[in-house]
Amino acid sequence: MTSPAASAAPRPAASVILLRRRDPGGYEVFLVRRRRGASFMASAFVFPGGGADATDGGDPRVTAARELFEEAGVLLTGAPIDDATRARWRHDVLAAARAGADAATAATAALHAAVTGPGAGWATAALAPWAHWITPSVEPRRFDTRFFVAELPPGQEPSFDDHETVDQVWVAPAEALVRAGELALPPPQLRTFWELARLPGVDDVLAEAGRRAGELAPILPRGVSDDGRLTLLLPWDPDYHQRGQGDAASWSAPPRWATGRSRFTLVDRTWSHDVAPTPAPAPAR
Repeated sequence: MTSPAASAAPRPAASVILLRRRDPGGYEVFLVRRRRGASFMASAFVFPGGGADATDGGDPRVTAARELFEEAGVLLTGAPIDDATRARWRHDVLAAARAGADAATAATAALHAAVTGPGAGWATAALAPWAHWITPSVEPRRFDTRFFVAELPPGQEPSFDDHETVDQVWVAPAEALVRAGELALPPPQLRTFWELARLPGVDDVLAEAGRRAGELAPILPRGVSDDGRLTLLLPWDPDYHQRGQGDAASWSAPPRWATGRSRFTLVDRTWSHDVAPTPAPAPAR
């Protein structure tokens, strides 16, 4: 583990768990693969997302919507935008990102202005809060990330940006857990897929998101070395306060969904999720 002295304050960020209904039932989740040389979660398949920009106005839903468009090309706006305009907006943003920080900032501001005009604003109501993860304090590069769920809008198909991300996949939650090593899923993705695998349909996911909205206590893992292997303990794990290293989450009471043993162990560059069984959420009615 990295020395706590090397840790940094977490940067605000947002990520989108994008869902697509599958015929005749069930659903899939969209993942993008980060490039090999990325400074954070290199080569891992993750939900589209990224750090907040000053032009986002401090609203994590706006950050989530903007990052979903930049990384996956899916546009959530209050008014429909035609395919050609949507493609042009994304081309401009990605071209600016390749040109450097100043160009990227200007392009992001221009995107917000365009969305506020003909797009009638970002459709932030389409983003339902799901979780709040903070990178462990023992890590030098950290994010304070809000995770949202959203359903793929009709008539749109996502695509990776070929800049920060280099591949993509639609995957059902149960399949993602089977392929966790192949997909190099990080702990937040692993935990999310474990939760989603217990929810059979998109409506069930959205109903559960509604129930979770008032109980999004920050998930700040703590690290511990077990036989030379890194293990991350989640705040409700019985060993979290006794054995964990680094800053600890401060909860007045654990949320309904946070019970029992829950930890991740890194073996041969692959995370495994060790979790105690808990009752499945109620189905949507």
